[in-house]
Amino acid sequence: MTQDINGSGDALAATEKAASAANPKEAIIAALLELAGERNWEDISITDVATRANVSLGTFRELFPSKGAVLSAFVRKIDTAVLDGISGELADEAPKERLFDVLMRRFDVLAPYRLGLEGIFEWSARDPMAAAAINRLMLNSMRFMLEAAGIDSEGPVGALKLQGLVIAWRRVMQTWFSDDDPGLAATMAALDRELTRGGKLVARAEDLSRLTSPLVSIARALFERRRARGSARDRWEDEKEEHRPL
Repeated sequence: MTQDINGSGDALAATEKAASAANPKEAIIAALLELAGERNWEDISITDVATRANVSLGTFRELFPSKGAVLSAFVRKIDTAVLDGISGELADEAPKERLFDVLMRRFDVLAPYRLGLEGIFEWSARDPMAAAAINRLMLNSMRFMLEAAGIDSEGPVGALKLQGLVIAWRRVMQTWFSDDDPGLAATMAALDRELTRGGKLVARAEDLSRLTSPLVSIARALFERRRARGSARDRWEDEKEEHRPL
């Protein structure tokens, strides 16, 4: 009986090793997320990740320069999975409904990694540098989520949308971590509240932008005219200096 158990364990280890060899990048990403659900981020070494992924340190170094780079690759992987799964079914829906659908799809894709993500969330809550780094990652990610929902993210108002959505996403994730309902009712309610609140803020910002844009155009024109006068005056002074008798 013992021999059978050992044989099964050896077979599983061989299978995992073969899978890691076939796609070591994916194995490293999966290993980091697993470990993030088991211990504090600061206690996870690169060697720990490589060992869990059944790859050598040399292979890890060839693929990633750091744990942070692995996390960045994970976020891109999730983005791609969400974007590739989006169809044109909601094209006629309101922007809020389209974005709601995109973000709920994101939760579906993230489901296998929830425990690890909760560990990473806790790490960012106690480390300001980590929070800033993850904020940058999520700004890029949410830019594509807005694009997938057909929502503009360019210009000053676009920047407000992006940062606001990152903050809203973080709040909703806190609900998601403890939402045991298979239908994610609490998560959906939290997401709806955040998107409604964000939509109101964006509407105010767009109104303000429309009111101030003529003033900005006038100020820009005056600035350009003043700068042109200054350049002409400088040229005139340079010419006088050039022709002044010695």
